Amino acid sequence: MGIYLNPKNKGFQEAINSEIYVDKTGLIACTNHLINTKQKFICVSRPRRFGKSMALEMLAAYYGCGSDSADLFAGYKIERDKTFQTHLNKYEVIFLNMQQFLIEAPDDNVTKYLEQEVLCELKEEYKEVLEGFHAGLAAALRKIYAKIDKEFIFLIDEWDCVMRERQESEKMQKQYLDFLRNLLKDQSYVALVYMTGILPVKKYGQHSALNMFWEYSMTNQYVFEEYTGFTEEEVKGLCERYDMDFAETGSWYDGYMFKKFKHIYNPRSVVAAMTCGDFSSYWTSTETYDALKVYMDMDYDGLRPDIVQMLGGGRVRVNTRSFRNDMRNFESKDDVLTLLIHLGYLGYDSETEEVFIPNKEIVREFENAMSVGGWAEVMHILKASEKLLEDTLRGDGESVARALDKAHTEVSSILTYNDENSLGCAIGLAYYSARKDYKLIRELPTGRGFADVVFLPLPHTRKPALVVELKYNKTADTAIQQIKDRHYTQALEGYSGEILLVGINYDNDNVMKTHSCIIEKQKILW
Repeated sequence: MGIYLNPKNKGFQEAINSEIYVDKTGLIACTNHLINTKQKFICVSRPRRFGKSMALEMLAAYYGCGSDSADLFAGYKIERDKTFQTHLNKYEVIFLNMQQFLIEAPDDNVTKYLEQEVLCELKEEYKEVLEGFHAGLAAALRKIYAKIDKEFIFLIDEWDCVMRERQESEKMQKQYLDFLRNLLKDQSYVALVYMTGILPVKKYGQHSALNMFWEYSMTNQYVFEEYTGFTEEEVKGLCERYDMDFAETGSWYDGYMFKKFKHIYNPRSVVAAMTCGDFSSYWTSTETYDALKVYMDMDYDGLRPDIVQMLGGGRVRVNTRSFRNDMRNFESKDDVLTLLIHLGYLGYDSETEEVFIPNKEIVREFENAMSVGGWAEVMHILKASEKLLEDTLRGDGESVARALDKAHTEVSSILTYNDENSLGCAIGLAYYSARKDYKLIRELPTGRGFADVVFLPLPHTRKPALVVELKYNKTADTAIQQIKDRHYTQALEGYSGEILLVGINYDNDNVMKTHSCIIEKQKILW
């Protein structure tokens, strides 16, 4: 065993030794089915701290022929899979952490340094085959395969760090891509390549060196959905084990969604919350908000209103197909929004092709990024939102209407009121502070339509639920009557307690008083 060739099992051993280990060994069954097929080139991209390195360490422990790993996987899901014994410790594994090579390489010559390091271990392991050998890494692997029929599995971590951290050096990027193509493409010694990074690979500039890869990204993870983060069932189990509130855990860390698994939780943050016994911003604390602010401040037409709309709980249509999968070449706001999906700052619904801010942890990061300049109007609304919620809970409709008039004045330069949907986004923004005690739901299905905005209180708050109906150029009375006529409160199945019915109308013909509000109380028992 070496550093790169069949590394020791310490990484995976530490994972299963940890206080919290969620069994993701089912991933191995997926990769087993792809070995020595046309789909054997796998690029799985996820945000930072979403378990990419841990998955590679698990695969290295399973496939590497340097040790017997059967006991490590005893009792886990993969042990019950029919392919478990077929591939266990049957391959030569080459594990490459590209971040390490980028940091250590003299004069930024990453590929030369990588070849030197890996060849050194190969020559030690295969002395007889490579005696007197002086060619490159790919040639050495071909010779080993030809002489003794050894197949290799490549596990590559942080594959895109060259693209992310050397954005200006196109020459270096091209050299790196050419190296990977020569090492992997059409080589008979390759049984499987599992490569991870933050970004997909397909469209880097004009250079399509790695077009043999199948991409599994945050816009579509396909068969790897449940291995992207923690699933709802996994988080429920952890909440029971650590006596943590499941609903609040969801409001903080849920929000990533795919076609089959609609609730994917940030794994790093969930583990931190469970072990610390406290809900806080754990994932975002591993990087400064400057990383987000750079992209928020890009001056693309419609980007700022879209961000405001999402802060208000709304969704925004996005075309993810135009994105060139790098962090430098942007041609539209869609490219920026797509990058934020891959970075983990936005959730993505592939069925509706919409983006949204996934949870409370990420909302706070947007707030931090806005607080340092350029978003003064929005920050004024956020700071006033605490008083607006207090007025609402007191049933003071006139004060609520005045506060909404002021909020409208503040945000009108960014967000245009032209229908009930945009009004809903503005209302969601105005009630921003409510999110610490409530779960905001836009367009809640009720059986007889959709309630515009519902604020469901988190269990520990003991606050009333809010059902908000919005009207445009009608009356607040009409909004209240619609809540009653369509029995919107019946949609709050399982909730017992006080409910405030909030009817809000925006009248764009009335210059003096644009908003009106009526608040009524109800009690519901199930």
